[in-house]
Amino acid sequence: MAANDALTRPEIDAELASLPDWTLGLGALRTALKCPTSAAALELFAAIGALAQEANHHPDVDWRYDTLFVALTSHDAGSKVTARDVALARAISAAASEAGAAARPELLHTVEIAIDTDDADAISETWRAALGYRKAEDGALVDPFGRGPSVWFQQTATPNVNRFHLDVTVPYSQSPGVLSAVEAAGASLDHGAAPRFVIATDAQGNRLCVCTEAGRGA
Repeated sequence: MAANDALTRPEIDAELASLPDWTLGLGALRTALKCPTSAAALELFAAIGALAQEANHHPDVDWRYDTLFVALTSHDAGSKVTARDVALARAISAAASEAGAAARPELLHTVEIAIDTDDADAISETWRAALGYRKAEDGALVDPFGRGPSVWFQQTATPNVNRFHLDVTVPYSQSPGVLSAVEAAGASLDHGAAPRFVIATDAQGNRLCVCTEAGRGA
């Protein structure tokens, strides 16, 4: 297999077994690395940049005070996970260990906006133009700089009156705690599609889905 060939879901799962700092979320390898100090986070950020330059393969890195959020995919492989992403993830984990950083998977909440519609083509361009997003192959709208949540259109013949809901993707290992907190806050839970997603309905009837990569393909 070439380094830029997309990995299958079983191949990704096999690699993640030896990458405890990382999880698969929305098609990318992801980690949150909490450093001892803000200065240490900046030093780790610089180290990740050097590793990326050396590999000529660049992750998305978001710095928040003492924590770095990192996502890895290969754009030339259709934004899929490849062997290059796995190799860089290993190198980043080694650098994080040297920096005294700890993985914090409970911080990995990735949000998408879902819109129910019976005609996505009639509305998607409005949203794309307003947000400045690009249209992905599957019709979803994505921020080209990875800052804002993606918007996807849920095809249904009979859209609900409330056509919006949020999909919040968390690591499967963290989902029990998230669902417990959501239920304790007063939401009712529908586990019918678990573990892929659980529908949470708040006290006023608004819905969100707590999603994981469990049960999904690559």
